[in-house]
Amino acid sequence: MKKNKTIIFIFLPLIILGSVVVGIILGGVLTPSNINNQNILFPQNKKFNTATKLNEILNFIEDMYVDTVDEKKLTESSISSMLSELDPHSYYIPAQDFDGMNDPIEGSFEGIGVEFRIKDDTVMIISPIANGPSEKLGIKAGDRIINVGEVRIAGVGITNDSIIKLLKGPRGTKVDVDIVRPGYKKKFHYTITRDQIPITSVDAPYLIKDKIGYLRITRFSKTTYQEFYNATVKLKKKGMNQLIIDLRGNGGGVLSAATDIADEILSKNKMIVYTHGRSRSREEIYATANGMLEDIEVVIIINENSASASEILAGAVQDNDRGTIIGRRSFGKGLVQEQVMWPDGSALRLTVARYYTPTGRCIQKSYEGGLEEYHAESYNRYENGELLSVDSINFPDSLKYYTPEGKLVYGGGGIMPDVFVPIDTTDGTPYLYELRYRGILHEFALNFADSKRKILMGKYKSAVNFKNKFKVNNDIFNSLIKYAEQSGMERDLEQIITSKELIKRGLKAAISRNLFNDFGYYVIVNDYDNTVQKAIESFNFK
Repeated sequence: MKKNKTIIFIFLPLIILGSVVVGIILGGVLTPSNINNQNILFPQNKKFNTATKLNEILNFIEDMYVDTVDEKKLTESSISSMLSELDPHSYYIPAQDFDGMNDPIEGSFEGIGVEFRIKDDTVMIISPIANGPSEKLGIKAGDRIINVGEVRIAGVGITNDSIIKLLKGPRGTKVDVDIVRPGYKKKFHYTITRDQIPITSVDAPYLIKDKIGYLRITRFSKTTYQEFYNATVKLKKKGMNQLIIDLRGNGGGVLSAATDIADEILSKNKMIVYTHGRSRSREEIYATANGMLEDIEVVIIINENSASASEILAGAVQDNDRGTIIGRRSFGKGLVQEQVMWPDGSALRLTVARYYTPTGRCIQKSYEGGLEEYHAESYNRYENGELLSVDSINFPDSLKYYTPEGKLVYGGGGIMPDVFVPIDTTDGTPYLYELRYRGILHEFALNFADSKRKILMGKYKSAVNFKNKFKVNNDIFNSLIKYAEQSGMERDLEQIITSKELIKRGLKAAISRNLFNDFGYYVIVNDYDNTVQKAIESFNFK
């Protein structure tokens, strides 16, 4: 009996374990499983493909998921995720984001026509847009909007997005605004009829020296070519025979805007660009006759943030030996997107082709490492020293091309300039960079210009006049340093002394911008910009 008990004691755990295993097996067989019932949702006799599979998965999630599902959000995130597997420039635009992303491409939007900033929880007009509905009614720089319709917007924690939604609207619709104007006790009431408002893309066209014209193209929109044409016509009438086109920071946009500008520069039958894709046959674009700038010497300035259409224009000029490219290696985007609109107002921008410069270069940089690595490449250029020294850039022989005149150019990762100009770090200090990046210098300049606008505008009639006569004296400079300290910046006397002239120069340019818009800014900073000055020097004076 004792022996039997011992045997039972030894084998009892094994018996229990065996029962558990059998239970698990039986449970797996006998318990109803939704996975095994998949055929109920999608019968095997129906045609099944990848698209159907995606549809059925979304339906299955909506029907069976443990919590309530936002079907629209899930679908849109699925689309975005799917496109991210293709390339870095194919993407989906939800309907609610479309206008904001498309307005810069169209070159216009519908609204009241003001540039504003939020200051002290109040909407302050920086400038009414020329010939816009607000300017025509007499709304001025420095005015504060306190009410839009029945909505009070002063002192209520407003945001840029919320203000834009209130002020933008279809052309012809009306909006009431109440405005407080510095120096006046009464409140001003305006009923503004919204209109088409241009978004300019060509900034600061002027004669920078002698007969050298300068202009900056910030993006390529549907209106850019006409803006460029109008600006260069005016410069030619002033005697321009050499032109600097500044494309730094221009991320691209509408392809035709870049090719139309190139057409004005290149002589007849010179190739501008060609495109080709798996489902797109090769398409070649050539210059036509009688380009307005064919007899004008051209320099194009680029940097690491010049991309796409900027690179098309720079590549066309470089490959045809038509001008000099100055600056730093461009971004490297050689993909062409096509936009498809959907009935709900959303859109898909899909890469359908690559573009090639006239020598056959595809300047698209690699994106095999994924999106994160692709966008970090610009930072890696800085870390690798490329932005400071041309010697850190190495191109394999397979990426070498030659222009008709025998000039060596490179493909596979942006446009390499003919003349390299490194980032200027002279007298730069952490104190200076913090002033800029925290927006303290900008905020102080805004306050200064706003508080003395009437005096300054009366004394300085133009941006050039302001540049030549206005001085940032020690009182103004010390006020900025004190303002920075009050804003939480630690005072560093050694760094302040080192960067003093740069700080004063940046402050003067920022004040000028608040008085005379972007032209007021560039007319000052270009005098000290090494790349712009190198562009001026590159022309052969006769």
